[in-house]
Amino acid sequence: MKTFRTRLTLILMGLVGISMLASGITMAQLFKDSHIRALEENMAREIKLLESTLHFVPADGKAEAKTYYTEQAKKLEKMTDSRVTFINLDGTVIGDSDMAAEEMDNHSHRKEIVSASKGEVGSAIRFSDTIGENMLYVAHRVTSKEGFDGYIRLSMSLAAVEKGLKQGFLLMSGGLLILFLLAALISYRVATGLTKPLVQITRVANRISKLDYDARVRLRRRDEIGQLGQAINGMADSLQQQLKRIRDNEDLMQSVLANMTGGILMVDASSKVALINREAERILHMKGDLLLGKSYHELKRNFELHKFVEEGIERKDFLREERTVYDPEEKILMFDGVPMFEDDDSYRGMLFLLQDVTDIRRLERMRSEFVANVSHELKTPIAAVKGFAETLLAGGVKDEETTRSFLQIIYDEGDRLNRLIGDILELSKIESKRIPLEYAPVQIKDLIDNIYEVLLPAAKKKSIVMTHDIPEHLFIEGDEDRLQQIFMNLLSNAISYTQEGGRVRVDAEIINEGGEEEQIRFTVSDTGIGIPKKDLPRIFERFYRVDKARSRSSGGTGLGLSIVKHLVELHHGTIRVESRVGEGSSFILELPLMHPFEN
Repeated sequence: MKTFRTRLTLILMGLVGISMLASGITMAQLFKDSHIRALEENMAREIKLLESTLHFVPADGKAEAKTYYTEQAKKLEKMTDSRVTFINLDGTVIGDSDMAAEEMDNHSHRKEIVSASKGEVGSAIRFSDTIGENMLYVAHRVTSKEGFDGYIRLSMSLAAVEKGLKQGFLLMSGGLLILFLLAALISYRVATGLTKPLVQITRVANRISKLDYDARVRLRRRDEIGQLGQAINGMADSLQQQLKRIRDNEDLMQSVLANMTGGILMVDASSKVALINREAERILHMKGDLLLGKSYHELKRNFELHKFVEEGIERKDFLREERTVYDPEEKILMFDGVPMFEDDDSYRGMLFLLQDVTDIRRLERMRSEFVANVSHELKTPIAAVKGFAETLLAGGVKDEETTRSFLQIIYDEGDRLNRLIGDILELSKIESKRIPLEYAPVQIKDLIDNIYEVLLPAAKKKSIVMTHDIPEHLFIEGDEDRLQQIFMNLLSNAISYTQEGGRVRVDAEIINEGGEEEQIRFTVSDTGIGIPKKDLPRIFERFYRVDKARSRSSGGTGLGLSIVKHLVELHHGTIRVESRVGEGSSFILELPLMHPFEN
């Protein structure tokens, strides 16, 4: 910017200098022209005065005439301070104040004589070889009664004029130099005044170009430079707002992509990965940083996806497929491919949606199995009731004891059918969260004692010892009916799957005591047949039975543990099972001691 300031100063000084020089030359030329014009007019008046006062003789070319006019020319030179020349009409010099007439050339071709021959006052300026100076010549045609018809010419040296002009030019040059210095100082101040705000504007513009949108021009001027500064500030404000909007939109897009339940993978027109979100990274077990900007062939370790992407890029059309992959566990993935085109139909790439539908397909399979199991479970008692009822109606049974036995079977199967339907409806309500829990303080020892009292007859039949070690002061906040349902199911199962002479026990202890999440851990253990390790992950599924024959003989519906799990989760608790075949099982529940207030 200093260079610009220097250049601007030099330009202004140059313009001022040229203007002053041109003005000086013009003034000098005008002065010279004006002075010469005044001399011409003065000399013309003198010629006219001579015409009216001088005694003329005939200019017949005789020696006497030349002598007369020569003498007159010399006299007049002293009077007019000018060189005087008398010239015949044909251009012959007949008298001159400085030279002999015979030695002078014919003057008919001279510029001033040519002009005078036309009736005008002729004038000319030219260098005189005789005296070696620039001369001013003025001539006029004179016609007298005495017989003279020719020209009188006055000439004067311009040396004095040029000397005066030189002195005037020197004085003027001095004045112009002083003015030039003043103009230079003013130019520097003007250049500084122009460039200083421009320096600030340039600095701010550079900061804005480096993405510093907080930079502003601090000027309080109302001229064009001030308006430029305001325009720069307005541009910075606009850019800042647009950048904020872009960043907000980008953050929103990144948040949406990061929190999508489906994986997003974009391959651009050059077959390079342009976008990948967090879920796609999880599904592919690959970091996005290692894929972005690289060819989609980097996906080769995921063979099915690579094959699908390759097919989508080749076809550039909508695709949808469900494929099973092993990475390393089995997964079911839904692949969707969408071609991306601009408004002008230019191809931008392919967008792929990766959806892990393993859990969805598992739930569908469980639903299908549930329907099949319900149909099977309902069909068995219905078939029994129908078969025995048909036998009785046919009159084939005459023995009263057999009839009573058949009726008892019909009753038992009807009761089992009723319990099965009741459990299905109960499970449906629990899963749909249509049963609000009524929280209240529950004394755990009294709860377990009441359940033991109900189950004691069934335990005595198998000589099973039921014990617990629960202190009197232990309370929990929960829905008493649902807690009773939980422990009733667990203890009923424990008695059913424990051999004669076995033991069933309930223990309770507080965990995280004094912490923010105090809980009570319940352990319902037995010395029963145990659960094989392969069955443990599915023990809480609906209608899942480890020993189907024993379950049916005990009258179980296969829904008890599933109901227990859902009720525990409604109490914001957890349940798990530990078991060894032949040694027994332990169901471990952890329930919150207190529940937060909920609107």
